[in-house]
Amino acid sequence: MIDAIRYLVDNGIKWRAMPSDFPPWPRVYVFFARWRDTGLIAELHDRLRGSVRRAEGRDEEPSAAVIDSQSVKADATVAFTSRGFDAGRKINGRRRHLLTDTLGLLLSVRVTPASATDRDAARTLLPAATGCFRRLSRVWADGGYTGHLVDWATAHLGLVPDVVRRSDDVQAFKVRSADIPTG
Repeated sequence: MIDAIRYLVDNGIKWRAMPSDFPPWPRVYVFFARWRDTGLIAELHDRLRGSVRRAEGRDEEPSAAVIDSQSVKADATVAFTSRGFDAGRKINGRRRHLLTDTLGLLLSVRVTPASATDRDAARTLLPAATGCFRRLSRVWADGGYTGHLVDWATAHLGLVPDVVRRSDDVQAFKVRSADIPTG
């Protein structure tokens, strides 16, 4: 069952397109839904993340994270109320906001209409993350997270947001290795 679910997620296929060497798709879906609804999938994810962090010589719980977002086009079947227009990227769809540890392992995710600003989404993403990860004290972000969010996160969550400014010689968002804590 786990292999079937991993295959589905990894390949982005539809449930009905499950290869015949796996159990029938309705049976796999029932297991997946039960595991999702009871929180087992999230628990497995969290345990695996902790194992990877330990194998890398880190504490199981991160003390620092990176936050960023990505806008993606929404299919015509996606409800109009759950999508928006990202004027900066000229995309009509949704925006996924990710919080990862410094190894790139997922800590938290929120999906919003593409019209939602990074700062507004972070105001819901960061409190949930600090509730789950008590050691979390520093967050790196790009220029989309400047302004009132920095002061708010410091005052209300005890986080130290570090907005990394864009450089002309760097093509993508990068955290300097000297800034990454080892814990």
